[in-house]
Amino acid sequence: MKKQVPDKTELGRTRVLVVGDVMLDRYWFGAVERISPEAPVPVVRVTREEERLGGAANVALNVKSLGARATLLTVVGDDEPAHTLKRLLERDGIDTLLGSDPQLYTIVKLRVIGRSQQLIRIDFENQPDHEVLAEMLQDYETTLAEQDAVLFSDYGKGGLEHIPRMIELARRSGKPVLVDPKGSDYRRYAGASVITPNRAELAQVVGAWSSEAQLRERAQALRVELGLEALLLTRSEEGMTLFDARGDTSVPAQAREVFDVTGAGDTVIATMAAMIACGLSPREAMPLANRAGSIVVGKFGTASVSYDELFE
Repeated sequence: MKKQVPDKTELGRTRVLVVGDVMLDRYWFGAVERISPEAPVPVVRVTREEERLGGAANVALNVKSLGARATLLTVVGDDEPAHTLKRLLERDGIDTLLGSDPQLYTIVKLRVIGRSQQLIRIDFENQPDHEVLAEMLQDYETTLAEQDAVLFSDYGKGGLEHIPRMIELARRSGKPVLVDPKGSDYRRYAGASVITPNRAELAQVVGAWSSEAQLRERAQALRVELGLEALLLTRSEEGMTLFDARGDTSVPAQAREVFDVTGAGDTVIATMAAMIACGLSPREAMPLANRAGSIVVGKFGTASVSYDELFE
């Protein structure tokens, strides 16, 4: 019988390649003491600023926090947020294969927080008019041999136009492939091992379902059509359901106070990837991913989960 929980040494030898759209998460914290005389909006007097890894960079951080080795392959702009991202990645010990594209704005999500509540989010980004990862296919192929799993974090920002080719190369190398999907066309993820849509994302592809039986039928049809080993549906307060060739299995959400759902999907797929890279099946990895997701929603902002937290 396969061991359900990899030990720290085992995880420490495991390598996960994370490919996708990265962003810099900025937080401005402040006090709200009055309403602006210019418009009916609160005035926030900023007292503290914080910067965190976002998008695929947060996924890589989650892999690293669990104790596995993470390599991040992505493209950033040639700007101040890119330099900040590089510094944070270096600080957190994440190996990087970073392309630089001067035509690209490195994505920044700025959240203004007053009285522990998010008042507004401001996004800085541009839509690339060309394939930003095209020149990194060689780097991708070269590093594949060293990896135990490949994780694609698709935020729909234009960085994964070549994903069908990348999935094909990874599967040909015998590597499990996990995808956090975006958009309404999942055909580009055909051949992946596992995809992890949430309820809204899956409904965008298969339509809204009116019963568990209808969900089961549509999810399995999609899984078979795309040639996936498993489809993991994350269901917020309803937990998770995994659909595979054996049928489906669910785990309930673990009751705890939900403070912030930002980045919870990053934690779930990072945990799945690390555990599958260690040799667990998707069915064995799912309860651990569910637990990791339940821990991280109790934290503020984009956050991660450590090995000790997960297995305490």
